[in-house]
Amino acid sequence: MTIELSKEARKEAIASIERYFRENMEEPIGNIAAGALLGFFLEEVGPVIYNRAVADAQERLQARVMELDIDVHEEEFQYWRKHERKERERK
Repeated sequence: MTIELSKEARKEAIASIERYFRENMEEPIGNIAAGALLGFFLEEVGPVIYNRAVADAQERLQARVMELDIDVHEEEFQYWRKHERKERERK
């Protein structure tokens, strides 16, 4: 799966890469090179991050599904128990 960024996000990411190189590396990086580096990371490392995010989402959803029974469980065949309890309370 190819990870696509919006034009605005891509523009901001490239600007961030350029700034990182200016502030932390001995040589700056140009706009085209920064775009190529971004493309490389999206293709090479992006899927690892994406897969981890999907796994995290699955874990959270599974936990919520397991809680669903607790949240919405109704006891079965309660009519007569409730009826008998009401009768005892009347006496």
